Amino acid sequence: MPNNQFRKGELYSFITGKASTAIARRLQRKINARGLNLTIEQWSVLYQLWKKDGLSQQELCNATFRDKPSITRLVDNLEKLNMVKRVASENDRRINRIYLTKQGQKIEEQAMAMAEETLNEALKGVPTEQIEVCKQVLQIVYDNLR
Repeated sequence: MPNNQFRKGELYSFITGKASTAIARRLQRKINARGLNLTIEQWSVLYQLWKKDGLSQQELCNATFRDKPSITRLVDNLEKLNMVKRVASENDRRINRIYLTKQGQKIEEQAMAMAEETLNEALKGVPTEQIEVCKQVLQIVYDNLR
């Protein structure tokens, strides 16, 4: 027997998609209000580089769930903003490693504070235990479909 407790129109993807979109829109408004010239998509690439600088473009694709053309475009635009730079790999010149510039490093604290503030707003009134259960369930869903 299926374990789907949802009625039509209540699929996980709709529920999580709505929540994710609302969070992204709120964060984008905060970024714009603070005068940072970034999109949420660019922010997501920077976020991965703040966690581990020097990722390859393929690693960024995997980490952000984007395809190669999208990452190429995002990195191109971040280079134009002087947030990142491409460096050819010493071992394989076909591979570009993406490194944060001083400008990209400089905005990390401010950008992460905005993200934390946005998540705090989104999770206001949600008990910690329920947040943990939600994270666990979504991880299981992801793992099942991987």
